[in-house]
Parts: sequence; structure tokens; C-alpha cells
Amino acid sequence: MQARLGAVKAQVQGALDRAIVALPPGELRDAMGYACAGGKRIRAFLVMESARLHGVSDHAALPVAAAVEALHAYSLVHDDLPAMDNDDLRRGLPTLHVKWSEATAILAGDALNALAFGLLADPAVGDAAARLRLVAALARASGGAGMVWGQMLDIAAESAAVPLTLDQIKELQDGKTGALIRFAASSGPLIADADLAPLTAYADALGLAFQIADDILDVTGNEDVTGKRVGKDASAGKATFVSLLGLDGARAEATRLIDAADAALEPYGKDAENLRQLARFVIERDT
Repeated sequence: MQARLGAVKAQVQGALDRAIVALPPGELRDAMGYACAGGKRIRAFLVMESARLHGVSDHAALPVAAAVEALHAYSLVHDDLPAMDNDDLRRGLPTLHVKWSEATAILAGDALNALAFGLLADPAVGDAAARLRLVAALARASGGAGMVWGQMLDIAAESAAVPLTLDQIKELQDGKTGALIRFAASSGPLIADADLAPLTAYADALGLAFQIADDILDVTGNEDVTGKRVGKDASAGKATFVSLLGLDGARAEATRLIDAADAALEPYGKDAENLRQLARFVIERDT
């Protein structure tokens, strides 16, 4: 899996660099490139592997993988803003609004959001019907019923008089983190117009496990390794999987979810081994 992940990282970075360098030169373009540099590329990997499982070539899947990473980068830039999570460190570097300004960060995020949908329109992806399915799915995943909705729930929770319950945290994270992971994992069958159910089930379990791993890292992680601030959830008094389940309980729940993700891949047999390894990587990572 690691070799494939490394190849995907290089392919996606190249696609993003080409798309961004084609824009007018200046601070906005520089900021967009800064936001898109680095990262684990888990979402891109999900796109490329789900496509491979459905007979879709890397050439066709690459614009979709770049699109989901552009949209993810936009979400991080906005999430880091003072009005949101007010973070000053991302991937071991100053967050975009710290390096430039809040205005530049807002506009760079806006431009990356638009770039994502432009990438989905690339004829290399497939016919018009396939591209339309992807556009509609990404709009749902990223908007007022998906990622942005989850972020809004997260902001509301910060000022709530009563901490969130476990079910409420799952609902929040299903939007904030899970929706984009679900889109990425569903990209292959969306392009091929195939059954979405197995990879949707896989992604639902994977998305929650990913967030639990993030909550664990916020407690146990090393800032020099994670590349971002740790201990923020506890200091803000936020309810998390760790605060409600404890460290051992959170780890056990993450393991259960990875087992569920593994089971969802059964229809693909050995062809889905990369996705099985990715699931294990998600809960074993240190960044």
C-alpha cells in the first residue's frame, strides 16, 4: 500500500501544481499552492483505489483525486481561521492566514473550492453523465448537508451549555469529516455507475475511525510529529470520543470500526487489499 500511496501523492501533487500554475500569478495563486502542498492524501488514495476496483483508469480518476484534495485544502484553510478553530500551525508550517492574512486565506479557500468543481469537469474523467454524478455528490458532501454542516455543528457545540452526547458527536463528525471521505470512496462506482453500497459502508466506518484517531492524537500526540497543535480539545472543554469513552474505549471503538470497514470490502476480495491496509493505517498513524 505504501508504494501505491506514494505514487498517488506524486500524481495528485503534480495535477494540483499544474492546475494552480495555470492561474494568474500573484499572492492568491501562491497561497493556493501553499495550501495544497503536502498532506497524507488519504482522500485522493480512496478515489484512485475505488476507481481501480471498478475498472476506471488512473488517468480518468486523477482529476477527481485532485479535486477532492483541493476541496479538503480549502476546508483546512477556513477551519484554521480565527473565527473557526483559530489554529496557527498546519502540517508543521504556519497556517495560511498567519503566513499571509485572513483575507487572503478566505479568498484562497474560495478559489480552491471553485477549482475542485472545475477539475471534476475534465473530460478525461468520463462522459457528461459521470461528471454530473460526481459534481452532484461532491456538492452534497461539502455543503449544507455535509462538511460545512458538520463544521457548523462543531462551532455550535463550543458554546453549548451541555456537552455533546456520543450520538451527537457521531452525527457531527459524519458531516465534518465523514462526508468527504464517503465521496472519495464512492468516486469509483460513481464514475462507473456501479453499486455504491459496499464502499459507502466502508467509508462510513473509516470516517469515524479516522476522527477517533484524531481525537486520540490530540491527547497522546507529539506536536513535532503531528505538525499541528495538540491538547486543544481538552483545553477547550470539547466533548470527544476520548473524553466520553476514555483512551482505551476510544481505541477499542476505532478497532471495531476498522473491522467493520474490512467486512464491507468482502465483495471485492483480494483486489481491495490496499483499502484494507489503509484502514489499519488510519488508526495506527502518528500524524
